[in-house]
Amino acid sequence: MSAPLLQVQNLMVEFPTRRGTLRALDDVSFSIAPGEILGVVGESGAGKSLTGASIIGLLEPPGRIAGGQILLGGERIDDLPPEKMRHIRGRRIGAIFQDPLTSLNPLYTVGQQLVETIRTHLPLSAAQARARAIELLQDTGIPAADQRIDHYPHQFSGGMRQRVVIALALAAEPQLIVADEPTTALDVSIQAQIIELLKRLCRTHGAAVMLITHDMGVIAETCDRVAVMYAGRIAEIGPVHEVIHQPAHPYTAGLMACIPDMDSDRERLNQIDGAMPRLNAIPRGCAFNPRCPKVFDRCRVERPDLMPAGSTQAACWLHAAKKEAA
Repeated sequence: MSAPLLQVQNLMVEFPTRRGTLRALDDVSFSIAPGEILGVVGESGAGKSLTGASIIGLLEPPGRIAGGQILLGGERIDDLPPEKMRHIRGRRIGAIFQDPLTSLNPLYTVGQQLVETIRTHLPLSAAQARARAIELLQDTGIPAADQRIDHYPHQFSGGMRQRVVIALALAAEPQLIVADEPTTALDVSIQAQIIELLKRLCRTHGAAVMLITHDMGVIAETCDRVAVMYAGRIAEIGPVHEVIHQPAHPYTAGLMACIPDMDSDRERLNQIDGAMPRLNAIPRGCAFNPRCPKVFDRCRVERPDLMPAGSTQAACWLHAAKKEAA
């Protein structure tokens, strides 16, 4: 594995309120190497999108990074002034969001938007930028790109709009792409095409990808490693095959059990009882303990950090107990 391109170290994000400060991300650490796809998965409210927004530099006020640091290529970026971060966001970090309609300006053609993005970050003439824009549209699978470049966003289908958004994200050849639920609004057949496109672009451009999703099927199909988040912390992280087939954290095991099995005769789907705790009501000890089928006394009083759990790392006292017993 080559040196990490992105390093997130002990990241903490807080939201000040009239009733006190809420901690939305608590000591989150991970890294992504060039050419690697890291999946970030969890229920709504786990902190996935907030982690992505922190990396991109698009935290909504009054949210703020209260601790830790984010390094891109060894350079710290979480404390940069907005103007410098804006340049990095287009040039070195590309972003793909869930709804392509909110990422595209309906008043401009997709060509105008691509050319503007390219010329903002690369020293190209208008003609060169247009040629690159057509090439990007072709790379992302848009037919007749030399004609479609002059069309407006509303003239594209949902899947085609998402391809335009991916082309925009790749416009300045970024080192890192943060993709936040890029396939959620699309039908299954289009999802598969977008996933294949992301994998191909990752291979050909050598970009690192952080893929945020709640869909374990997308993770299994796309990613090299996966981080499972719960209540603002990483519950488990490791190679995708091991996390899916041999989950070390009870929450990961619960997520995997919720996926329908085509070979099973089971009539009812499994579910994880309870709900993700609110930020102002995160329980003492392990945040998952009220919902955990394997909870014991230590889980209720002491919060676990990530620890070795076979070929992955899991924030679960079950693995400390096994290590101590050995």
